[in-house]
Amino acid sequence: MRRTIFLSLIALLALVPFKPALAQVAISVSFGPPPLPVYDQPQCPEEGWMWVPGYWAWDADNEDYYWVPGTWVPAPEPGYLWTPPWWGWDNDGDRYLFHRGYWAPEVGFYGGIDYGHGYFGHGYEGGRWDHDRFYYNRAVTNVNETNIHNVYETRVVNNYDNHVSYNGGRGGIEARPTQREEAVARMRHEPPPPEQVQRREMARSNPEMRASANQGRPPVAATQRPTEFSGRGVVQARAAGGEWHPPANRAAPRPENGRPGENRAPIHASELPPHQAPPPQGNSAADRQYQQEQQRLAEQQNQEHQRLAQQQQREDQRAQQQRWNQQRQQQLEQRHQQQTQQMQQRHQQQQRQQQHPPARPNERPPR
Repeated sequence: MRRTIFLSLIALLALVPFKPALAQVAISVSFGPPPLPVYDQPQCPEEGWMWVPGYWAWDADNEDYYWVPGTWVPAPEPGYLWTPPWWGWDNDGDRYLFHRGYWAPEVGFYGGIDYGHGYFGHGYEGGRWDHDRFYYNRAVTNVNETNIHNVYETRVVNNYDNHVSYNGGRGGIEARPTQREEAVARMRHEPPPPEQVQRREMARSNPEMRASANQGRPPVAATQRPTEFSGRGVVQARAAGGEWHPPANRAAPRPENGRPGENRAPIHASELPPHQAPPPQGNSAADRQYQQEQQRLAEQQNQEHQRLAQQQQREDQRAQQQRWNQQRQQQLEQRHQQQTQQMQQRHQQQQRQQQHPPARPNERPPR
């Protein structure tokens, strides 16, 4: 009798959909993203750089998915691996939730999505760390062995081999996190560095990257370097991963902290693009001094940006580990949003104070 009850409980729990912590969620949409496009991996440009696969992101302003190209980036520190972002169905809200990617000592759960090139649904088969050196698996990774000598070969059997880009829901991947992947979610995380954030913003601002324009076959599917969207290192999609038909009267995005249809202000500092100094305006000593001041300001702001992103990431992890209730998690998200907005306002004020270069000789300062 006890065994029967026990087995019944196990079967019942298996039917309960996997629902990740609220702190991981960035935005939600009423319909799923297109299939993953088919593309080749560009060659690794530098030893020690890591592959970050492409994914579909959501543009609330245009109410459309857009493709963020796959690329190579340096790891934030030795031993760290990238866990890709992913979309997952939420039965309670009848919507798809977006879960942010992160860097950690191990690869966590990314929805069982087959991103290819080593990310075949669980873990990463494209390489491994040996102390402070990264070794590439040439069986699944495109490396030039003339320039990169840290290679090995391990054949990988990929049992997924599909292009579905979301977990759960109609036609979604039916995968659940392992115990180890759940443990990784509680580890120390690092948010995407400025280069990855800038890559996402460059993709969002390009109309050709929108799903409605490219029909699931983006013109820039992958790049050798994160912020180079043209040139020899750019790879175009060979084909769309499958047909995609968004609803004709599709609903507007549903922000986590706002009304339906309302554009959500950034909650976390990791969602903001990095700061960049303006291009040089001249070659005089005053122009050079102004450019140096702008560069120093951008570096200081990026450092503050990174510190706040790391702090918010740690607080999100603590909330998840302690299993805060929904009210406490929402209060935390509101505090993070306020911190992020205050930092934005402070940085804008600093930039306004330095918006004019120093006056040249015989020139009046601008009014």
